[in-house]
Amino acid sequence: MRQQIVISGTGGQGVLFVTRVVAEAALRDGHPVLTSETHGMAMRGGTVISHVKIGDFRSPLIRRGQADIGLFLARENLPVHGAYLKPEGRAFVNAPGAGDGDALDAAAIAGALGNIVVLNLVLLGFAARSGSLFCGAHVLRSVVEGISPARQRELNLEAFDEGLRHGKK
Repeated sequence: MRQQIVISGTGGQGVLFVTRVVAEAALRDGHPVLTSETHGMAMRGGTVISHVKIGDFRSPLIRRGQADIGLFLARENLPVHGAYLKPEGRAFVNAPGAGDGDALDAAAIAGALGNIVVLNLVLLGFAARSGSLFCGAHVLRSVVEGISPARQRELNLEAFDEGLRHGKK
């Protein structure tokens, strides 16, 4: 198994939490994993990108044109970080008013659940449903359950499950 994933968003959207979920899922599935987070993490609203490499890699950074999967928590980051995707790579995008292809209005779904912050897990569930990720949705869900703070666990699981319901195989 070798898969390269970029996770892009803005500070406060949970890029680092989703990165941790994906990395923990890879470890639980028995895969080596490397991660790297860069760009504006200290500033709320600043651009954040995370690289996750699953499999036998030596460097944590993904070169442009090499990512298999992109999770874009902010649609405006697609033009900025979309170049990391391979030509045949898949971009899962949080896009207002979306509902076709690999775009979903994850923010609206999260808002309906009562907390916009969980849009990250809605989008991860949406991507997991596609079957494009290195592991099954059950592994990711188990990690979400295991690492979520107790006060946030139920909402996080609900957000992930809601993304699964909206995803397409």
